[in-house]
Amino acid sequence: MKTKREDVRNIAIIAHVDHGKTTLVDELLKQSGVFRENQEVAERVMDSNDIERERGITILSKNTAVYYKGTKINIIDTPGHADFGGEVERVLKMVNGVILVVDAFEGAMPQTKFVLRKALELDLPVIVCINKIDRPEARPEEVIDEVLELLMDLDASDDQLDCPFIYASAKSGIAVLDLTDEEKDMQPLFETILDYIPAPEGDPEAPTQMLISTIDYNEYVGRIGVGKVDNGTIAANQDLIMVNHHEPDKQKKVKISKLYEFDGLNKVEVKEASIGSIVAISGIADISIGDTLCSPEDPTPIPFQKISEPTIAMQFIVNDSPFAGQEGKYVTSRHLRDRLFRELNTDVSLRVEESENTDSFRVSGRGELHLSVLIENMRREGYEFAVSKAEVLYKKDENGKLLEPMEVAYIDVPEEFTGTVIDKLSQRKGELQNMGTASGGYTRLEFKIPSRGLIGYRGEFLTDTKGNGIMNTAFDGYAPYKGDIQYRKQGSLIAFETGESVTYGLYSAQERGILFIGAGEKVYSGMVIGQNAKTDDIEVNVCKTKHLTNTRSSSADDALRLSPPKILSLEEALDFIDTDELLEVTPENLRIRKKILDPKMRKRGNR
Repeated sequence: MKTKREDVRNIAIIAHVDHGKTTLVDELLKQSGVFRENQEVAERVMDSNDIERERGITILSKNTAVYYKGTKINIIDTPGHADFGGEVERVLKMVNGVILVVDAFEGAMPQTKFVLRKALELDLPVIVCINKIDRPEARPEEVIDEVLELLMDLDASDDQLDCPFIYASAKSGIAVLDLTDEEKDMQPLFETILDYIPAPEGDPEAPTQMLISTIDYNEYVGRIGVGKVDNGTIAANQDLIMVNHHEPDKQKKVKISKLYEFDGLNKVEVKEASIGSIVAISGIADISIGDTLCSPEDPTPIPFQKISEPTIAMQFIVNDSPFAGQEGKYVTSRHLRDRLFRELNTDVSLRVEESENTDSFRVSGRGELHLSVLIENMRREGYEFAVSKAEVLYKKDENGKLLEPMEVAYIDVPEEFTGTVIDKLSQRKGELQNMGTASGGYTRLEFKIPSRGLIGYRGEFLTDTKGNGIMNTAFDGYAPYKGDIQYRKQGSLIAFETGESVTYGLYSAQERGILFIGAGEKVYSGMVIGQNAKTDDIEVNVCKTKHLTNTRSSSADDALRLSPPKILSLEEALDFIDTDELLEVTPENLRIRKKILDPKMRKRGNR
């Protein structure tokens, strides 16, 4: 018989990038007494990974739990980027409601729509939290109307439309039910969670059933499955059967070695857990997302939605440049293979395929950001390798017609730049669907565009809009191939010989275009050292020094002034490389190079 477990609430926090959901979780942790009064707490304590901290984005969903008036509230902080959408979809299976965080100035953004739609489809109640009400330009009343419009657009039920609104400033640690109320602490938010989010229900007497929604990985215990107990109780050392909704043949006897519940930021070992608890399990080596753990007497899998397929791929190749092995700690194909396959333990949306050539692996992911975060992580761990230009993954329909992945791009730009943006995106096969006004005097453009049309566009977009544009994209299914796109209008400047760059050589090269390197840097023949102003590639000799003559001139050498080089970030370099180029990634440097280094061979290949 189904019963409710009143002393537990399970919620997920969803929001657009940068609307303050991780900061909100911090405050809930602080005010529920998870930290000692004198304990030093890092800001955004949930973003544990270095890259998450630097970029201020959440990549992996995180579990935590707080206690309020004797009720345990399990909170899951989810990513806001579309590239990590796979994370969000699965997490929603564990919870009974969501808190939607919306910035009081920016209002409802495209990403909000993506995640909110998933929550409404699963019939989850929503608490809307209007955050950052202390911003000078906040406009909470208008934002509420926008959120209600969004809920109507997404066909929310009457109950869902009748959702509670909370006004908060996560940074100051306050929440109020009405803007005129006195601001004290987060208590109104805690109370609303208890009142409005239903308690989890299940049958405590039934055979055990638990769906694995997330995978964690730890070098000491291997894979750790995280999920919610749907029925029955689960205990350490219990014998279970592992089944999967999408693989009917899968049935495997397994045993749990350790069982943990979340408490604050820690995992606490427990002997057993009952319905509604979110637990972590270790001891099952090949456990994966979507598996259901059941009692042997009734092995029925719990259905779940399939994880979204990757749309973009690039080759990860063992570095074979003249400088190979000089800067990295891990350089062989075995190192590369082990690291990529280890990533599959925790990242469900990633695919890794081996090729006939043992030195190269094809890695597919959800988008450029998804793959660039992996590259950056590997680089920091001391790996050295090369990657090719990202390409999209095509499909064929039943009639053999070519289909390609499409995206919806939402772009907010000041009015004077709309012409340039529309022009650029039309060249990349984008179709303008909608045009309206956004907050702050911006114009909002909505495009439907092939995924490959957006590859390499972000950097150009920021230049075109003088850094004022905001671009958000979301995957929008497959559609017939839209025709060829010309990516890069400019050619590359290629180093002619191996050596060290000299001011004199660079000075004559900089008249040809934009340089990526300064003086005194090591270069090799075939390395790309800049961008040509014209469309073709040219070779330049940046290592040549001035011939000595016997006429003296003290001022001639001082007059060579170099413009500062354009140092490319990882994303810019990935955007810049062309199909016949590779990006060499080492812990210390990013170098762009031609696939074929030898100039004679390269000319033959081009013919």
